[in-house]
Amino acid sequence: MFIRQKKNTSGVISVQVIDKSSGSYRVHKTIGSSSSKSEVDTLTIQAKEYVRCYGGQSVLDFNVGTDGHFFKAVYDNIEQLQLLGPELILGKLFDEIGFNRVKGELFRHLVISRLVYPVSKLKTIDYLQKYKGISLHVNEVYRFMDKLHSQDIEQIKAISFHHTVNILGKKLGVVFYDVTTLYFEAADEDDLRKAGFSKDGKHSNPQIVLGLLVAEQGYPLDYEIFEGNKFEGHTMLPVIEAFKNNTMPNSSL
Repeated sequence: MFIRQKKNTSGVISVQVIDKSSGSYRVHKTIGSSSSKSEVDTLTIQAKEYVRCYGGQSVLDFNVGTDGHFFKAVYDNIEQLQLLGPELILGKLFDEIGFNRVKGELFRHLVISRLVYPVSKLKTIDYLQKYKGISLHVNEVYRFMDKLHSQDIEQIKAISFHHTVNILGKKLGVVFYDVTTLYFEAADEDDLRKAGFSKDGKHSNPQIVLGLLVAEQGYPLDYEIFEGNKFEGHTMLPVIEAFKNNTMPNSSL
């Protein structure tokens, strides 16, 4: 059932309860008619009450006001709020790919958080504290990423490669390569971050060049980073050669 305000040729508005349970619209009950807006509003309220009582549908009242007292009362009685959905869905995919073999629970949290809430490291820390109850300092994240790059990156690439091969169910014969640039909100350059041709239009900011190798259907295989001022045409062969030597040394790709 639903409520309809029907304007008649005389200008009077009829407030009606309409039933569509049989597949066609039928006037179930006319609550009343009036040309006065205030009376029409009153009739509409009466119609809503009629539908609530006789419509056979349960109603959930979400009208909690705008003063925030309801939400404050709820959160004041919750010691810790945890977001479970990303872990249930993305965590399962994380395990199926095989990334759970990488040591360090922080790797799992950072990957899932990045997919759900792709923000800065500082905001990621706030996210983990608020929704996972994990307290971290930003320096812990940076130290972990340094360790990940120096000790675990080859394992991560191998896991990604084997997962892709298993998904495709065949040997790799064709790969695709793409290049992008990532800029930094920093004033000074260093050995890696250098000003160059920016695909983001941030030519005054230092950047790096990122080369990504993917298989059919876009499954990732390998990546490399280069100095920000390196010509992208000179990056493809080094990435392919590194991929062949490190991941699939017996390949004829």
